[in-house]
Amino acid sequence: MSTGGNLSAVLYAKGDLRLENRPVPEPGKGEVLIAIHSVGICGSDVHYLVNGAIGDFVVKAPMVLGHESSGTVTVVGKGVTHLKPGDRVALEPGTPCRSCEFCKAGRYNLCPDIQFLATPPVDGDLTRFHVHAADFCFKLPDHVTFEEGALLEPLSVAVHACRRADISIGHRVLICGSGPIGLVSLVTAKAMGAVEVIVTDICENRLAVAKKMGATHIFKIDPAVDTRSTADQIVRALGEYPDVTVECSGAESSLQTGIYATKSGGVMVLVGLGPATVSIPVVNAAVREVDIRGIFRYANTYPTALAMVASGAVNLKPLVTHRFSLEDSVKAFETARTGAGGAIKVMIGCSAPAS
Repeated sequence: MSTGGNLSAVLYAKGDLRLENRPVPEPGKGEVLIAIHSVGICGSDVHYLVNGAIGDFVVKAPMVLGHESSGTVTVVGKGVTHLKPGDRVALEPGTPCRSCEFCKAGRYNLCPDIQFLATPPVDGDLTRFHVHAADFCFKLPDHVTFEEGALLEPLSVAVHACRRADISIGHRVLICGSGPIGLVSLVTAKAMGAVEVIVTDICENRLAVAKKMGATHIFKIDPAVDTRSTADQIVRALGEYPDVTVECSGAESSLQTGIYATKSGGVMVLVGLGPATVSIPVVNAAVREVDIRGIFRYANTYPTALAMVASGAVNLKPLVTHRFSLEDSVKAFETARTGAGGAIKVMIGCSAPAS
């Protein structure tokens, strides 16, 4: 094992992000060593930096951030036959136990022992080199960029959400929130057959990106308007009640609006996570048989997400608004935190500078 040369962005505590050299790890059986190329900053990374915790996951020891990633295989561990040095890959960040009831049922995202990158105490891969389970690495076609490979992670969230919502040809869909997850949910819903998609947000610049990425309708939320009236306005803008609502903000008001707006007998999927306890019009949902479904990360989505990008069914390139080097990670996180310059997805390049 090398003793240096592995620059890493390490979160020590709330608000304390440092760059430090760590040892270059060696792959074990069934693993590969990857030279990380691109890492997108996720909202959860920012949440850990700002708050030091997400729910029960608390940063108690130094932890490398980052889990939206791609790179190049440099060393192959024992038993790995489907990858070789030089292969460009996207990394699915969660490695489950593979043997519990959830794993055996194909719902490995619910595995109680899953090791998910940048979720305490597991290190992420905002680093030069990272060892990963080979069977959770997906080879990228030559025409798919490293940045697109990194974006397969948020796209997988959208694929899982739209599957849970049973979106199909002819559906009309409401997406609450036009941040990165809302935008990938937009393109996924359309790829799965949605004929109309209305996207809401409080920020005009994000709604403009949603329109650019294919939203048939956009709607700016006025926080001063009550949620039921807001829902009525959304329905009028769309022309009828949406069959499905994909809630991506986690805001209590948005959850309420989503329930009121969803067609009777329809589905609302909870993607965004806000306060642990919220007030929602549950009777309204119950008497109209609006199904409320949660999602947690994703399972068996990376092949689909990769096929969507590789085939041109979705275009993720407009998501990336800002780029930084690994050395400028602190600046990158500040941009992601503040949304400066209309930031949507901030991408960090982890390759060492050319000598």
